[in-house]
Amino acid sequence: MTTHRVSKPYRLAVAVAATMLLVAACGDGDAPETNTPIPPETESPAEDAAAPATTTTEPSIEGTTVTLITHDSFNLSDGTLEEFTAQTGVTVQLLEVGDAGTLVAEAILTKDAPLGDVLFGIDNTFLQRGLDAGIFDRYESPALADVPEDLQIDRRHRVTPVDYGDVCVNYWKDAVPWEPVTLDELTFPEFADQLVVQHPETSSPGLAFLLATIAAFGDGWELYWEDLRANGVTVTAGWEDAYYGEFIAGGGDRSMVVSYASSPPAEVIYADPPTDTAPTGVITESCYRQIEFAGILTGTDNEAGARALIDFMLSETWQNDVPLNMFVYPVIESATLPPEFVEHTAVPPHPLMLDPAEIEANRDAWTERWVEIVLR
Repeated sequence: MTTHRVSKPYRLAVAVAATMLLVAACGDGDAPETNTPIPPETESPAEDAAAPATTTTEPSIEGTTVTLITHDSFNLSDGTLEEFTAQTGVTVQLLEVGDAGTLVAEAILTKDAPLGDVLFGIDNTFLQRGLDAGIFDRYESPALADVPEDLQIDRRHRVTPVDYGDVCVNYWKDAVPWEPVTLDELTFPEFADQLVVQHPETSSPGLAFLLATIAAFGDGWELYWEDLRANGVTVTAGWEDAYYGEFIAGGGDRSMVVSYASSPPAEVIYADPPTDTAPTGVITESCYRQIEFAGILTGTDNEAGARALIDFMLSETWQNDVPLNMFVYPVIESATLPPEFVEHTAVPPHPLMLDPAEIEANRDAWTERWVEIVLR
């Protein structure tokens, strides 16, 4: 969900972004259903017996160090990782490695001599690539009891869901003929020359929006993009170029942009002068759910410390800290959302999703075809 360090004045998400990448949200805290459920990964009884997910008593880890490899949008409040050290005696060393796609590629290239102990930031758009490469050890954290099953899409527990976000079309409320509610409306003549998207080969939200259209329209996704092209859609390399360049928020003339469901509260939080009303809205039917995971890297020399860090990522200390730092949602149901998220974020009731295996099998073909349609 490349998650999403604050930048100019904030950066959201999703590598993937990705990121990317979607529970303890407004209301009763249940995770919204997705329109495309992801079935548990099948495995034989022999595989289960050979590689059980254990939660055995760990040796002392006090005084050790865990290296956390993550993307360059990672951000936490001062003191959060220090709290982990105070609880466990383990020091966390951060190693930031590009965006979500670069992060996964680097972890695969170095799998025989991993750069660290825990990887955080792989989302469901790149998940299958990491799983197929075998870069993660299995670990089922006891804290998963507080995480909705809809977010636990790897049933073998090679990765653990940590946060989620939704990539959605945002619109500037005062600049649209009416507030759109469907993807189809983006092709209407009233919205001609108003939408800016990101290139799916260079941008996590750009890829997520392409996946959203494939999930929504199935085999008709190509025709949909032909209609968007005919209606004057424009393309940028990344999120910042779109949001702070072409979109009205950054002084551009486009009234609609692919961004995040958490963009409206960010507009309120960083408004100058202050405001109580978000100037942007979200088309919830356009939202693609990005789930961001952490996993213990195979070959770690501090497995016990790595497991403790995974557990801490599902603690209220970590989970309550991520919304205002990475503008994503916590995954545990006991987390407390900041009031800006409660008041100004639209949570899609049925976010779009595709099976990670389907994404991995078709990503290159889909993006190549998108280029042919949109940029020809």
